[in-house]
Amino acid sequence: MKNKYIDLIEQTFEWPQEEFEVVDGELMFHDVPVMELIKQYGTPLKVTYLPKITRQIEKARRWFNVAIAKSDYQGEYHYCYCTKSSHFSFVIEQALKSNIHLETSSAFDINIIESLHEQGLVSKENFIVCNGFKRNQYIDNIAGLINAGFKNTIPIFDNKNEVGLLSMRIKNKTKVGIRIASEEDPKFEFYTSRLGIGYKDIVPFYHNELSKDPKFELKMLHFFINTGISDTAYYWNELAKCVNVYIELKKACPTLDSLNIGGGFPIKNSLGFEYDYEYMAEEIVNQIKDMCNAKGVKEPHIFTEFGGFTVAESGATFYKVLDQKPQNDRELWNMIDSSFMTTLPDSWAINKKFIMLACNRWNEEYERVFLGGLTCDSDDYYNSEAHRNAIYLPKFHPQKDQYIGFFHTGAYQESVGGFGGIQHCLIPNPKHVIVDSDGEGNFTTKLFAKEQSYKSMLKILGY
Repeated sequence: MKNKYIDLIEQTFEWPQEEFEVVDGELMFHDVPVMELIKQYGTPLKVTYLPKITRQIEKARRWFNVAIAKSDYQGEYHYCYCTKSSHFSFVIEQALKSNIHLETSSAFDINIIESLHEQGLVSKENFIVCNGFKRNQYIDNIAGLINAGFKNTIPIFDNKNEVGLLSMRIKNKTKVGIRIASEEDPKFEFYTSRLGIGYKDIVPFYHNELSKDPKFELKMLHFFINTGISDTAYYWNELAKCVNVYIELKKACPTLDSLNIGGGFPIKNSLGFEYDYEYMAEEIVNQIKDMCNAKGVKEPHIFTEFGGFTVAESGATFYKVLDQKPQNDRELWNMIDSSFMTTLPDSWAINKKFIMLACNRWNEEYERVFLGGLTCDSDDYYNSEAHRNAIYLPKFHPQKDQYIGFFHTGAYQESVGGFGGIQHCLIPNPKHVIVDSDGEGNFTTKLFAKEQSYKSMLKILGY
């Protein structure tokens, strides 16, 4: 009878997978023995596997460049990393090794750009695409970059008031863009994105304001579909509307030459995840080309701003099962040594699912369980996976340590959870370890952050 945990996984999914396999009953993540990391650093533990960041960038660049070559597309492809997905230095520095560009969303992002430039990691030739609603400090910082000679800094106007604010602060002519306020999915709680300028207002906005200001050269039209890049009628309809706006704007403004389609490539959240990235890249390129050619307009350069796609799959979070609490005749609660609400806040806030696997004891029998966090909050739990409405783990044994891992957690979780700040019920931030590899099976680890101390929390609280 096949009732071991490894049998469950092998019967449910194709196994092993690109980033996962099991050796002697213990999990490997990108050929890194998970239990070795846990034995060295303990739990709870956050891990970032740096080579995955490079691989993701290389994959996307290959998909789009192949699509461009296949269709004889006349524009270029530029990969931007969306910094808000993870601002950590080790993430952005790793991404920059692949000669990418950067997208910012707030004032302090610009200070990061300046720091990277001082280290020689960002040049004044890099594209810096500046999104977001811009308050005075953000405008000041953008103008500072432009006035310092960062000639490919492109502020994207999110609203009409930003034009005058920026014009007063810059000394020389600069490239700018406009963001389209795309229509949201019909299931969304409102009709139109709060970000950007409406479809019908784009061309009049250019004629009435941008074309009359000699300091601005319109180069980019930007849009983002909140549901991500998906093979749905809604996505293709929104893409077509945005390309039509580009065509009309290009006829009015010859300097316009770039279309920024934002981010939105999905992240693998289940071992059964399927998505044809190559097809989507080819279809996007082909649709833009066909629509532009039909109207006699040269194809634009294509920019993407992949953030979560770049960094999410490099991350993992590990916990120890402290104890099991039977709460009735059907529910077994495995209590972890941290909190889901603070370390994986998206699992609580938006019911996001991550890949969850046992780290050890794969050759033992399994059972259905619920996972509970340490906070005294009824919402601090995890009870289902993306592919089924249940969680299964090796049967709890009080004399056998059980460790579990949540994978592809590298985007947003630290910033949403408030890294280094005050955590719910004062549960400390876990240790954070950086893992690198030489590509030949050898890996190195570095402790980036210790587990948060009570002293740091009390200081923030004024004690």
